[in-house]
Amino acid sequence: MTVPTAAAVTAPDPADDRSAGRLTPPPARHTARWVAVGVLVVTAGLIAVLATRPPATVAEVQSPLVGRTVPPVSGVTVGGTPFALARPPGRFVVVNFFASWCEPCQTEGPALVQFAFEHQRADGAELVSVVFDDTVAAARSYQESLGATWPTLTDPGGDLALSFGVRAPPSTFVIAPDGRVVAYIIAPVTAADLDRIITEAEAAHA
Repeated sequence: MTVPTAAAVTAPDPADDRSAGRLTPPPARHTARWVAVGVLVVTAGLIAVLATRPPATVAEVQSPLVGRTVPPVSGVTVGGTPFALARPPGRFVVVNFFASWCEPCQTEGPALVQFAFEHQRADGAELVSVVFDDTVAAARSYQESLGATWPTLTDPGGDLALSFGVRAPPSTFVIAPDGRVVAYIIAPVTAADLDRIITEAEAAHA
């Protein structure tokens, strides 16, 4: 009688997919699936945090002028009228450098109109704009379309921009009643941003 060989009696290898016929995915795919689920959970949590936290305000940047007396702000407006900011101004003043071609300036334009409207009382903050690297005609047309009623100074030689260290618009400076520069911003501002800066400056020197 013939004795079966070892190969004939060897049991099927359970690790062999063909003999085991298993349907579960390989361990690598299983791990990848759990990683993907984890990423989705973390992403959902981050979205929830971003959706519920208060909106961020613009960040102020460092400038040698902050804490010092504001440079003279004087010249001729786009309407041809002489203008000079009082020294000291006696109230808060926002000096904003802009250009009609500047998209961020166009973004913040309505906010400046809102700020000027909300502070039009006698003791309210004053707003002064300075044209940066733009033609008088284009700047005047832009301000008229915006509905700006505050003084807008021309700066044909760039002297005002140089004295403030401005390199690009929009650039905004907040001046305290005693003439000190209390903030410098190089991003589009909102009325709320300016109000916050003024409130903080008042509290710091109460």
